[in-house]
Amino acid sequence: MKLGIVGLPNVGKSTLFNAITQAGAESANYPFCTIEPNVGIVAVPDKRLDVLTEMYNPVKTTPAIIEFVDIAGLVKGASRGEGLGNKFLSHIREVDAVVHVVRCFEDKNIVHVEGSVDPLRDIETITIELIFADLETVDKRIDRAKKMMKGGDKKYQAELTLYERIKAALESGMQASAVEMTDEELDTVKETPLLTMKPVIFAANVSEDDLASGYESNPHYQALAAYAAAQKCEVMPISAKIEEEISQLGDEEKLTFLQELGLKESGLDRLVAASYSLLGLISYLTAGQPEVRAWTIKSGTRAPQAAGKIHSDFERGFIRAEVVAYDDLIACGSLASAKEKGLVRSEGKEYVVKDGDIILFRFNV
Repeated sequence: MKLGIVGLPNVGKSTLFNAITQAGAESANYPFCTIEPNVGIVAVPDKRLDVLTEMYNPVKTTPAIIEFVDIAGLVKGASRGEGLGNKFLSHIREVDAVVHVVRCFEDKNIVHVEGSVDPLRDIETITIELIFADLETVDKRIDRAKKMMKGGDKKYQAELTLYERIKAALESGMQASAVEMTDEELDTVKETPLLTMKPVIFAANVSEDDLASGYESNPHYQALAAYAAAQKCEVMPISAKIEEEISQLGDEEKLTFLQELGLKESGLDRLVAASYSLLGLISYLTAGQPEVRAWTIKSGTRAPQAAGKIHSDFERGFIRAEVVAYDDLIACGSLASAKEKGLVRSEGKEYVVKDGDIILFRFNV
């Protein structure tokens, strides 16, 4: 899973990125500090792996991972190349979902590229640039469809009609994601990386005091939350500064620090959970002496395709999956005990894998 972190300059993007990846991206109080996208790979927090590691004592434990891409601050006119914008827009096309960092705190010592803090204006600035970029892409698809139809290929009529609908929506200020489409039309659009089709999570970057004592009363956060609700997007309050401090602490210190702030988990943990939910992802687990590992799949994936995540031979030669639910295994204390109680099931090709399933695949090639 690849998430792109976007936002205007100086909203806290790179500070947040540094905190969650500890990748050391430069963070400075001026625009375009991030010129090339910084990429960081982070482990998906999963306490189930810790428990299974203690149970199996494996040689290694491998969590699922998320790739975060810190994309440089967009500005007004980015779609026309302002602020090196075209280069940055191309990076957004490569991600699965967008984490849009929006500044919701006042600080006279941190300049705002627009001169004041206004979350809705900032969102509109970036959204307009993404719409302009998508219009350019859609125009190219329309021209292509028309040329193919001139050659007698009538199958492009449906594509032409679809992209003309999307163009009309974009020109009216709507995002492509707001256009109603059939499953077949959605498959067609997947071939074109439209920026405004990307799922979005708004990360409301609030002050340290607001996060600890009540961000709900922050008028900037309230405006953003209302906007996100209307767009059917999730908004997640986060303090990039606090995340930066947390990233410097050991596990025990981190837990104490969070408790002192009245928080149950870090912003990274909440961001990962929100991202999984947004993209419809789950994790299944494999456990044994050599390795305990989490594997990320789409919700609704059947057993052979889940096996294919490990190796294509597993999918090609799939025979069956031996499955036990994580909670059942832990309650029994061992796989042998779970088998004695009939909790280890043999599942076939039609089995839909569930989150937390611990699976041993049987295959033959």
